[in-house]
Amino acid sequence: MAEIQSKIDTSFNGPIVVDPVTRLEGHLRIEVEVTGGRVSKAYSCGTLFRGLEIILKGRDPRDAQHITQRACGVCTYVHSLASIRAVDMAVGVNIPPLAVMVRNLVLASHFMHDHVVHFYHLHALDFVDVANCLKADPAKAAKIASSISKRQTTTEEMKSVQDRVRKYVDSGQLGHLTNAYFLGGHPAFVLEPELNLIATAHYLEALRLQVRAARAMALFGGKNPHPQFLLVGGVSCYDALTPEKIKEFLEIEKETIAFINDVYIPDLLAVAAQYKDVAGYGGTTNFISFGEFCTEDSKRDSGFLQPGVIYNRDLKNLAPFDPQKINEHVRHSWYKGAAAKHPYEGETDPSFTDLHGDERYSWSKAPRYEEKPMETGPLAHVLVAYAAGNKAVVPVVDMVLKTLGVGPESLFSTLGRTAARGVEAAVLAGQMEGWIKAYQEQIAKEKTPKIVEKWEMPNTGDGVGFVSAPRGGLSHWIRIEDKKIGNFQLVVPTTWNMSPRDAADIMGPMEEALVGTPIADPKRPVEILRTVHSFDPCIACAIHVIDPDSNEKRVFKIL
Repeated sequence: MAEIQSKIDTSFNGPIVVDPVTRLEGHLRIEVEVTGGRVSKAYSCGTLFRGLEIILKGRDPRDAQHITQRACGVCTYVHSLASIRAVDMAVGVNIPPLAVMVRNLVLASHFMHDHVVHFYHLHALDFVDVANCLKADPAKAAKIASSISKRQTTTEEMKSVQDRVRKYVDSGQLGHLTNAYFLGGHPAFVLEPELNLIATAHYLEALRLQVRAARAMALFGGKNPHPQFLLVGGVSCYDALTPEKIKEFLEIEKETIAFINDVYIPDLLAVAAQYKDVAGYGGTTNFISFGEFCTEDSKRDSGFLQPGVIYNRDLKNLAPFDPQKINEHVRHSWYKGAAAKHPYEGETDPSFTDLHGDERYSWSKAPRYEEKPMETGPLAHVLVAYAAGNKAVVPVVDMVLKTLGVGPESLFSTLGRTAARGVEAAVLAGQMEGWIKAYQEQIAKEKTPKIVEKWEMPNTGDGVGFVSAPRGGLSHWIRIEDKKIGNFQLVVPTTWNMSPRDAADIMGPMEEALVGTPIADPKRPVEILRTVHSFDPCIACAIHVIDPDSNEKRVFKIL
């Protein structure tokens, strides 16, 4: 903590507003009060209205998957899957084993793609000073890169990247890397030039890799984003049963797995080792995971990743997950009323007042579990699996902790949240080839492979579709009335994590995580971005509407 303290501008007291927060999906405004160089109060403001739930009312339940996945251009498949699972439950259909496997394979592929994109393209620039790589020795950088990975890197490769960065800087047209050029330096950035060069090189490489990783999903899904292969009762991708399609899928997944193991994880550990200070802030208290990669779609406890709830950071007492204990609060949100409601009874009745008018300051609702805020996402998934003794997760977590020389308590932090995403990617990478083999064996086992089950639309029915998505616990809640959608509610990971205060004035997880954050430079509050980006927020999912004025250029506003 002494090192953190030495970097804080303790003379600064006052508000900081970051609006909009970039490198995320949607529009987010962060307001904080800083006292003695640390955040003392925080407000998470989702600034666009959420409207898909209103659009869905009165429609055929089968339409839900096509509309909900348009909430976002990144999280498309998981919304489609949550909607389909909700309708599956409401109509009472159990899908065939092969359909379960296809859904899981595409979901695992989505996880690996999403985590690579998050680390390099959404989060890494909070730690990597791109301009500083111009000071690097390419030969030394190549030697370091080769020493931390099984993959060998040449001096020429490093010099080529350095030359590209120099052209960016000299031209003044910095493009997508604009906010990562701290030409005057920044006290919160500590990587040596060579590590900055290595990370920048892999940032650029990941841009190409993620295209291939996305293609794997399209092989089974028909297209990506917005795949079209899910059906109530199963899937429609008969091509996914052919040896040729499976072979191509496997080849792409092997490329992604190799990148995760030989590039992503070594980079994560190398960068984290230099930023152990970041394990000193950004933590929350309670965690929830819905479980995932189930052998039966409707049974959350049949999953490879276990469901569960952790209270007060107590890893020794894992509580079971009970969907009936979920409520959504709106007391500090721009909706009518103040009563908390279970999602089946939820309402989406907008009523904008003013920024903080009547103490309401966000379009996001405030989900609570047993009236407690809950962090969801990779850290929650990993903590619950670790607490449950998951045989695939425990050794990877222990390896990361041992490599960094820290204890489990360091997981409850911004650094821990970032590391957990890598842990989850590595764990799923270790399972993928085995799952593909099991899928091939199931195809061979069935004389006539079956991927969809017949069903009939009931007059009435309730259903919920849970997905432990890359960003965290996602759930879609449907109530069928007269064979149409009578009510539909989306409770998404970002609604959990970025929620405003509830009726008891208890902060949401991200607000809690920001309190105590040190600020080295109030004019460039990168520490705030580190914590916010570690959650990988998707405000478009939480609020679901396009802003016609979103092209307006904005900057940090320091009040």
